[in-house]
Amino acid sequence: RTYFYNPQEFLHGIKEIFVDEIYKQTLPPNARVLDCGANIGLSVIYIKEHYPDARITAFEPDEKNFDLLSKNISARGYKNVELRKEAIWVATTEIEFSEDASMSSHIEESGTTNGKKVMATRLNDLITDNIDFLKIDIEGAEFRVLCDIEDKLNLVRTMFIEYHGLYNQQDELNRIFQILAKAGFNFYFREAQGVYEHPFTRKKDPAIPYDIQLNIFCFKD
Repeated sequence: RTYFYNPQEFLHGIKEIFVDEIYKQTLPPNARVLDCGANIGLSVIYIKEHYPDARITAFEPDEKNFDLLSKNISARGYKNVELRKEAIWVATTEIEFSEDASMSSHIEESGTTNGKKVMATRLNDLITDNIDFLKIDIEGAEFRVLCDIEDKLNLVRTMFIEYHGLYNQQDELNRIFQILAKAGFNFYFREAQGVYEHPFTRKKDPAIPYDIQLNIFCFKD
């Protein structure tokens, strides 16, 4: 049994994770995994089903998503899975968080949100030893976090980043690629979501807040 709120998002997650297998790779025994933005836990389930001895720490600050994450992991009785109701950020602090029990819950830096305060933890402080797989899907905060962990990327073996950005933020995407190359990563990317059916028209569904949404697969030789 898998618990979820939004059927459309659930089916999208099933296709992406279990059909397309975006996290498929070869992990070593007792792999250390950090799942930043675990949502309702489909990524954790995929990893534990394929790599049962993986040691996973999963972060999800959205209260309703975290409730489902806890239920989904508890229902399967996995061992060596730590769930933390925290946002991943560039400091360990309390932050404003806009939560709507969906994949779009996100940190709100402007201070104008009607969201709530949640605890955030600095990812840089958590990377103290080798990480076999680092997943970063944190709805727009990935650029700031990736810059903050640049000095720790030598400890990361493979990494998945879901990048969310606007056209006026393309310097951020260029900077991300520079950081990855400097850290010795090869990278491959593809659309996480087809935002624009006809890009030259620049017309899109107004419900989609981003212009660019990419899956970036990072690995070393």
